[in-house]
Amino acid sequence: MLSDFRNRLVVSTFVTIPILLLTEEVQALFGFSIVFEGSDYALLLLSTFVYLYGGYPFLKGFVEDLRKRQPGMMTLVAVAISVAYFYSSASVLGVDGSVFFWELATLIDIMLLGHWAEMRSVLGASRALEDLVRILPSDAHLVTTGSNMTDVKVESLTKGQRVLVRPGEKIPVDGVVVDGQTSVDESMLTGESKPVPKEEGGLVIGGSINNEGAVVVEVTKTGQETYLSQVIDLVRRAQESRSRTQDLADRAAMWLVFSALGVAAATLAAWLAAGEIAQFAIERAVTVMVISCPHALGLAVPLVVAVSTALASRSGLLVRERQAFERAKDLTAIVFDKTGTLTEGRFGVTDVVPTDGSKTEDILAIAASLENRSEHPIAAGIVAGARQRGIGLLEVDGFSAMPGKGVVGRISGRECMVVSPGYLRQAAVPEPEGEIKRVAEQGKTIVYVLRDGKLMGAIALADIVRAESREAIGTLKGMGYKCMMLTGDNKHVAKWVAEELALDEYVAEVLPHQKSEAIKEIQKRHTVAMVGDGVNDAPALVQADVGIAIGAGTDVAVESADIVLVRNDPRDVVSVMSLSRKTYAKMRQNLIYATGYNLVAIPLAAGILYSYGVLLTPAVGAILMSASTVVVSINARLLRR
Repeated sequence: MLSDFRNRLVVSTFVTIPILLLTEEVQALFGFSIVFEGSDYALLLLSTFVYLYGGYPFLKGFVEDLRKRQPGMMTLVAVAISVAYFYSSASVLGVDGSVFFWELATLIDIMLLGHWAEMRSVLGASRALEDLVRILPSDAHLVTTGSNMTDVKVESLTKGQRVLVRPGEKIPVDGVVVDGQTSVDESMLTGESKPVPKEEGGLVIGGSINNEGAVVVEVTKTGQETYLSQVIDLVRRAQESRSRTQDLADRAAMWLVFSALGVAAATLAAWLAAGEIAQFAIERAVTVMVISCPHALGLAVPLVVAVSTALASRSGLLVRERQAFERAKDLTAIVFDKTGTLTEGRFGVTDVVPTDGSKTEDILAIAASLENRSEHPIAAGIVAGARQRGIGLLEVDGFSAMPGKGVVGRISGRECMVVSPGYLRQAAVPEPEGEIKRVAEQGKTIVYVLRDGKLMGAIALADIVRAESREAIGTLKGMGYKCMMLTGDNKHVAKWVAEELALDEYVAEVLPHQKSEAIKEIQKRHTVAMVGDGVNDAPALVQADVGIAIGAGTDVAVESADIVLVRNDPRDVVSVMSLSRKTYAKMRQNLIYATGYNLVAIPLAAGILYSYGVLLTPAVGAILMSASTVVVSINARLLRR
């Protein structure tokens, strides 16, 4: 369509030149004369060509509008150029009147120019799908026998095959690393700004960029199963889905057509009644129809939708339900799941409390050295806590595990133990009060460290609160949202997490099927978004006004959510809320520009300021109409800033 409009513009403009040269008004203006026998009929013939060839897209669009019974921009343009053409043709063929073929030709030229410029702008605004498709490489290095390789097309790969990805190359398919290690740039796919380390067993996404090491990847997903294919499908569906604001704009555009036709007829009648000649009155009516074309109004919302959807997909925010994304601007409360959403879903050291004056570093070093030989989740949390604090491990002799009680071993010749509270009670060692009791009341898991039978101190562990959660909650509260938590965990742990993050409310000890009921209760007071992992939170995600699945990773088809966040980062919820607000603001601005333009332009086109010397020709009206469309398009693209 873009090339078709360009070709029609070039040819019509070329034919317009002799039309101008044969026009009496133009000859009088520049002081020359070209008159020959049949010159009027030559002018009619040239104008007929421009009307039929240059005006074809508008005439065709008019027929389609009639077929759909939805009069729109093409209706107005087709009526305007047809009135101008047939009135002028009748004048040439002997009916009393004037001709304005040159106005007709220049009007069609400018309309074609405006549509061509507008299409270029629209394509630039809605090229998200093309950009996504281009992310994937076309070829892959298939590993055959031994270390032999052959280059094949990506679409020919099947599950189980292995491909070599060299440094700097794009990973061709979703798969798992089976040889080598590297870091991968996933920013174009998930919005993750930092390179993601990958080693054997690590999952990689097709389209991400391999940074420094060569790796062999085994294909696990192909075709429509791949992450990128699912993203493309979600983006396409989001851009095609109807918007409530868009429906409003479409209805307004249809009524604008009826109004424009009515105003044009009234303008024609008024000027004829005022004693003006038919050519003047028809020019005013034609200008009204051209200048009031609702193209800007029709594009006001779809362009913003296209830009915001592209922005979201590049940032790892995948919109499954367009109207839910629009509803996000009206939210007053955001409810988070705890485990795996606000927290990391793994044990981590939160407190180290000495009881005999020992250093916290010594207590943690002894505990980590003993637990380093255990596979228990608590042991892994203690070891990770020591490493994060830069504490080295000590040499352990005579290690043994005491099932259900703890572990024991010798460090520097002294017997050391990490034990449960139950072991203390069994060994008649009194449990300490004070700080340790306070920490235990928060619902944290407590283990004790003993050396030579004497209590050194205690280590408290809990599901670690994400550092990103603090930032996300703080920002959301600053934006005016109430932030809440819904969890199946016990009330002590929930209270601790809520206090850590300064949440407004929390509901604890609810089973998955009870979460939707809890959301219903909150909806009596607020418009609610639910943020969860999309599995056990599915009922609550469906019940909420907006359901947001977080941490979907490469499995983006989370059917219960309206919006899918690829990364496991609560800060992306802030991005969703911010983008929703800004998207709605752009839609509103565009609707104001499009309707406000008509409120000013239509009276001018009708000749309301004629007595002050202000008079718009149909060609000027076409320029203003096209300019309003370009303004709306540029404003939509500014959303990217």
